[in-house]
Amino acid sequence: MAGWMIAAALAGAALGAGGADRLAPLPPYGAAYTPTTVDERGLWQQADEAERDLRDSPAVIRDEGLNAYVSKVLCRSVGEDRCRGVRIYVVRAPYFNAFMAPNGMMVVWTGALLRFRDEAELAAVLGHEFGHFEMRHGLKTFRRGRTIGDIIAWTGVISPYSTLPISLIRLHFAYSRAQETEADLMGLRYLTAAGYRPLAASHIWERLMAEEDATALGRKRRVTHHYSAGFFADHPTELSRAIYLREAAGMEADRGDEARDAFLTAMKPWRATFLADQIKLNDFGGSEYLLGELAAGAWTPDLLLTRGELYRERGNPRDLVSAAQFYQQAINAGCTDPVAWRGLGLSLLRGQQEAAGRAALKTYLERAPQANDRAAMAMLIGEGGVQ
Repeated sequence: MAGWMIAAALAGAALGAGGADRLAPLPPYGAAYTPTTVDERGLWQQADEAERDLRDSPAVIRDEGLNAYVSKVLCRSVGEDRCRGVRIYVVRAPYFNAFMAPNGMMVVWTGALLRFRDEAELAAVLGHEFGHFEMRHGLKTFRRGRTIGDIIAWTGVISPYSTLPISLIRLHFAYSRAQETEADLMGLRYLTAAGYRPLAASHIWERLMAEEDATALGRKRRVTHHYSAGFFADHPTELSRAIYLREAAGMEADRGDEARDAFLTAMKPWRATFLADQIKLNDFGGSEYLLGELAAGAWTPDLLLTRGELYRERGNPRDLVSAAQFYQQAINAGCTDPVAWRGLGLSLLRGQQEAAGRAALKTYLERAPQANDRAAMAMLIGEGGVQ
């Protein structure tokens, strides 16, 4: 049976006849759970060690406003009683990922925050991860054991981010398809009960599918359309998730709160940083798709600046022409980041437009007098004596 059919069958068993109105009610919530068995105590000890290490890691974003916002969304999603004991850590890593440990530690990667369009989508993922926690999937995975291939794959993903503690790698959970489907549907129950738009859960996976395709095309790989899921093949695929979550949302799928303005306001101080981290992935196709999705037809100055950086980094002759155009559009749209003039100048110089390139770099130096690359840029414009 195809992967999406397996997941749909699992979802159907949980939903009954289908539709959000027939989603099983949320389970009653008990007091904070304490581990009792040897396996549980061992798993909690690992989680506690990872949390101690993560707490002091430079990879953690400690912005009070951002952390308070993510915590608020979790509490609205799962309820005040459930969220009270959760400690959330926002980790600077440009991949789509989030997870929750059995001891109440929740980790959200900034690559996920960058990809959400609104608060409802954030709530869908937070609810999904809390669903794993509430159904104690981590313990079941711990007992089942993890293969060395899982650990190698996970290590390969995060190796560029050496500031993440190694104890976090050992804590990684590779859930089964059944567990992922259960958590998807539990997250949808939270989403619906909190008054968020149920269709948000499906939209996330639809866009991740398209981004994976764009990455494959950008790297001249064949697009297979079966959409291998996440990091490991035992997850439901993004395609199956999009299908059964849309079906589960039912007739009320497109109703409910998106809270888009609140989400964009919370992300605004950090979006430039998250966008810059994305460009460093050297994923032209996926990044170009992501920027287009974030723009949704309205290219803001920060997105135009990032698009210019993306094209300049690839550096084909025609890319430099495009990059210069994007930088100029960002400036014309009101961009105040000196990097726009730096990128414009470098693109023009490499495109043999020397006078215009030097003029742009001179503006960059005027706008960023303390820039780390000031000496190098000054030499490019023939002002090597600039201090």
